Amino acid sequence: MSDGLVTLTTAQAIVRWLDSQFIMIDGEEHRLCGGGFGIFGHGNVTCLGEALHNYQDSLPLYRGQNEQSMGFAAAGYAKAWLRQRFMFCTASAGPGTANLLTASALAHANRLPMMLLCGDTFLTRLPDPVLQQMENFYDPTFGVNDAFKPVSRYWDRITHPAQIIQSLPAAVATMLDPGDCGPVFLGLPQDVQGWTYDYPAEFFEKKLHHIRRQTPDATEIAQAAALLKTAKRPMIIAGGGVQYSQAVAELTSFAESHGIPVVETIAGRANMLNSHSHNIGPIGVTGSNSANTIAERADVIIAVGTRLQDFTTGSWTAFAKEARFISLNAARHDAGKHSSLPVVGDAKLGLNALSEAVVGYQADSAWLKLAQAERQKWDSYVADNVSYGDNRPNSYAQAIGVVNALCHKRDRVVAAAGGLPAEVTANWRTLDIGTVDVEFGFSCMGYEISGAWGARIAQSQREPERDTITFCGDGSYLMLNSDIYSSVLSDKKIIALVLDNGGFAVINKLQNNMGNESFNNLIEDCPTVTQPFAVDFAAHAASMGAHAETVENPAELAEAFKRAQKAEKSYVIVMKVDAYEGWTAEGHTWWEVGTPHISDSPKVQKAHEDVESARQRQRRGV
Repeated sequence: MSDGLVTLTTAQAIVRWLDSQFIMIDGEEHRLCGGGFGIFGHGNVTCLGEALHNYQDSLPLYRGQNEQSMGFAAAGYAKAWLRQRFMFCTASAGPGTANLLTASALAHANRLPMMLLCGDTFLTRLPDPVLQQMENFYDPTFGVNDAFKPVSRYWDRITHPAQIIQSLPAAVATMLDPGDCGPVFLGLPQDVQGWTYDYPAEFFEKKLHHIRRQTPDATEIAQAAALLKTAKRPMIIAGGGVQYSQAVAELTSFAESHGIPVVETIAGRANMLNSHSHNIGPIGVTGSNSANTIAERADVIIAVGTRLQDFTTGSWTAFAKEARFISLNAARHDAGKHSSLPVVGDAKLGLNALSEAVVGYQADSAWLKLAQAERQKWDSYVADNVSYGDNRPNSYAQAIGVVNALCHKRDRVVAAAGGLPAEVTANWRTLDIGTVDVEFGFSCMGYEISGAWGARIAQSQREPERDTITFCGDGSYLMLNSDIYSSVLSDKKIIALVLDNGGFAVINKLQNNMGNESFNNLIEDCPTVTQPFAVDFAAHAASMGAHAETVENPAELAEAFKRAQKAEKSYVIVMKVDAYEGWTAEGHTWWEVGTPHISDSPKVQKAHEDVESARQRQRRGV
């Protein structure tokens, strides 16, 4: 160091800068970056790897088994920290980086912070073409890393060491912005990683960040208040943004003060306790009869922190066509959907401002009583749905009910793809705020175990005595299971419920519901499978170092879960469930899927006609 300058390689400077970024959370100072997940190759080991080695205590690097699963783990970590902290992922140039593409898309769809530090080809091009380089014949600057542009909120290729002085703060600003939050991608050419530059010393001084709370525009609040005051049957849709804004108390107060029933999205599950009088249940395709019944009758709907995905809106058939929407959202893009009256701003500040603007307003008490009566009916249905005995076939709902009854209220529950997100959303009875992670923004098979590992890393930093529990189908398990090994290696215990229904049963169910014959989803229906056999999932999990056992029924599952709770390392419990029986049959709205307009099959033709008939209820964006 001389004259206030520090000579470092590009890679060393990136790591040193990350090490100096902090954030205040609940009165306690934390390093903004919780560390990273890494698989080294020739594109990142010699320079970035050298830099990370010197910061392994403050920026721990978790060794991944698969780059895609590393990204899923980073997403699970970010969710558990309510987007206030992030992890980086580093992969080598070529296929290692390409494997992160799906994880980046998941983070983009779910608005999650994640930093991708990925190897790139040589800027000088002197050794070209290099190992694993995708040569573009008409544009030599265009490569695999450019594929990340549509699935990144911030994308940059570092072509000179000085560039990071601007790029790193811009990347972090994106990840901490409530409206633009998402993954950032930094392509690191292999030669540039090792080039040196005289950086200003102040660039590496400690910086304490905060997450901006945007005050909603006064005019938008006034317009929303005027509309709400006209409502006879108002309803609140509470999304994942409520938790990210830490606005749960404000949501509850708003609902109680004005007598308004609340329904939850998939991402917003665990905004309210199951027992709260104003919690009318989950809404939409994977929702509840109670929430969907009042959604059909509501005249003004306040959507808070939700992007109004099709599973929430029943592909926009869940509401009366004349219903009006007020959308409070930090993201302008989400606030104006379907001609909503937008209120762009922070959920906490926005709910308080709107409440003050409608002081004295109360929804008709009969409306809330109707909603509560519907919720009581739904509670009775769920209680029966999760029960077992009477020779009922094993089901997802029963497994969910067993765990729900035995887990601690602060245990974290994870699900992602297949039939389990719907079953968890409909049947899980929330025991405490912010304890449910159903990844249905991108609905990635394989997130279940990897996301749980990432969540467990975060949980061990906040509530180490609590468990992370993941529900995983056999299809998702076979797609991506190697982070069971990661969890054992890193001493980050997870409890995995592997529920085996012989293939991709929920898609088989959709296939059958649309009049099609079972084909290529269940193992028994795959024409190219000549020797079907059952996977011994417990033996496979045990081979990766986890405790594992197979149970025959929900009663045995309960006893195995108790053993898992006492165990000191990851525990996998396997149970077969029926592929056809035991699905949650109630609570569903219409969902638009593509159907053949003509078919030789009368069943397929009938299903198409039914879909088109239901479309008549679909809102047209106004």
